[in-house]
Amino acid sequence: MKDKKYYRNRRKKGIRKKIFGTIERPRLSIFRTSKHIYAQLVNDTTGKTIVAASTLSPAIKAEMEGKNKTEVAVLVGKLVAKIALEKEVKKVVYDRNGFKYHGRVKALADAAREVGLEF
Repeated sequence: MKDKKYYRNRRKKGIRKKIFGTIERPRLSIFRTSKHIYAQLVNDTTGKTIVAASTLSPAIKAEMEGKNKTEVAVLVGKLVAKIALEKEVKKVVYDRNGFKYHGRVKALADAAREVGLEF
């Protein structure tokens, strides 16, 4: 029987065929679990992570108190965008990693755009 993970991986393959991160426009890749959300900027030409942020980042631990998962995803989006802008990265390619574009995935993207990332 085919499950959720199978269909997510199919969507992921289709997305990754078209998306490639470079040094001037890295890939903003996200990963979502039931408890946490992770975001990282990746340069695919070298395979290096430029910036990473997640719900486990100490910078937002204090702000997470009493917020739901979507509000926490907004905090992660703002944090990754802020760090990226400090490293002079303004344009990215958004990789939703096979997840549907709604809920926490959309909230993270909108928050990153709000801070100043372009994609």
